[in-house]
Amino acid sequence: MDLRTLSGVGFAGLLASTVALAGCGDDGTSSTRFRVRVENQGPAFTLAQSGAFAVPVDATDPGPIGPGGAYEMTFLGAPGQRFSFATMFVPSNDLFYGPDGEGIALFDAEGAPVTGDVTTQVDLWDAGTEVDQEPGTGADQVQRSPGTGAIDPNTNVRLAEDAFGNLPEVTDVIQVTLAAEDLGNYWQFTARIENVSTPTTLSTTTDMQAVPLSPGVYAVHAGSDPLFTVGAPDRGEGLEAIAEDGTPTDLAAALDAVTGITLVASPGVWAVTEEGTDLFKLGEADRGDGLEAIAEDGMPGALAAAVGDALPGAGVFNTPTGADAPGPIAPGGAYEFEVEGLPGQYLHVITMFVPSNDWLFTFPQVGLELFDGADPVSGDVSDSLFTIDLGTEVDQPVGFGLDQVQFQAGPDTGAADPNPTIRVVTDQPAASSILRVTVTPL
Repeated sequence: MDLRTLSGVGFAGLLASTVALAGCGDDGTSSTRFRVRVENQGPAFTLAQSGAFAVPVDATDPGPIGPGGAYEMTFLGAPGQRFSFATMFVPSNDLFYGPDGEGIALFDAEGAPVTGDVTTQVDLWDAGTEVDQEPGTGADQVQRSPGTGAIDPNTNVRLAEDAFGNLPEVTDVIQVTLAAEDLGNYWQFTARIENVSTPTTLSTTTDMQAVPLSPGVYAVHAGSDPLFTVGAPDRGEGLEAIAEDGTPTDLAAALDAVTGITLVASPGVWAVTEEGTDLFKLGEADRGDGLEAIAEDGMPGALAAAVGDALPGAGVFNTPTGADAPGPIAPGGAYEFEVEGLPGQYLHVITMFVPSNDWLFTFPQVGLELFDGADPVSGDVSDSLFTIDLGTEVDQPVGFGLDQVQFQAGPDTGAADPNPTIRVVTDQPAASSILRVTVTPL
């Protein structure tokens, strides 16, 4: 996601990244120049959602599914995201069903949610962790003690080979369907994994069998290879436990550790104000001076223009350190700019909480006092940050709303918030855990 594509020519005409008026106070006190660094220190996640499925539909306890049985899982999805899963082909040594590393797209090229039967995108894989025996007959299959089979000399994950001539077609064992529900311009999906095998699906040298499927894991992701990489060994995170023993606990925990929404900060506005001057007020509506354009679209120009002439100093920060062009900062990125201040003056820093509908990272409405008596503030001031909801657009789940800047077709496209008052956001990570702001007197 690149906010530059949403700002058009706006950045080119913005104020310079630092516009400060140096000088003296009424008592002749010299101003101090500060360097301000705004750094995104939040975590970066690779999965949007993940989990385990273990309890069959209409059951109360975890277990495998036989003919007619099914697992279902419900999750949110957004354009560009895909669905992956793994479930064991139980009468085998280390075979499992799932899509390839790209997963199953949740939205089509026109942006519509994918629904219906997606089984053609599912394959049978060999985890490469245990020597294969004839499916349905091997002594090390569905063993009493996990990990008892011999190690496979080919340790790479690969498509299962029909070495014994009795592997059934994928569609004779498993059916995977997707359903989607619009919950307010964001989408909730239900994936159903159903066992469609019969008592005669697997023909062995001794009998005919059904093919049970085991509990497993799922992931919603935008990148590739969330569970395994074709042609590479198992990562040792728990896929082997599913492929050999139908146990999803370890892999589900590994996926959970990298699951979440990566938070980004947008270009924003800084301002230096006199005591008692604020740019917003909690419990009141937005004043229409340009905060909405930052909160909804990460566009700071309107606010900077509105306050620039009225305050001791104001400006835009929009180009990440080390970058050549304006843009947002993901984890590890930072903005730096310089301001000028006098005792009794306050610093404001305002940037969008991306991906939200209308949230901002900011200092308190009065700003951050730049001096402690006669001493300039120095060091990490992140504890003074918090997140506010501007009250201009209806909130959707963070990272999944189609009216959020990373998905919307154009600026200002979401429905109006029925509660137009500015308030503190309390159900998200603390602002100081995402942004680190340091102030250094020069």
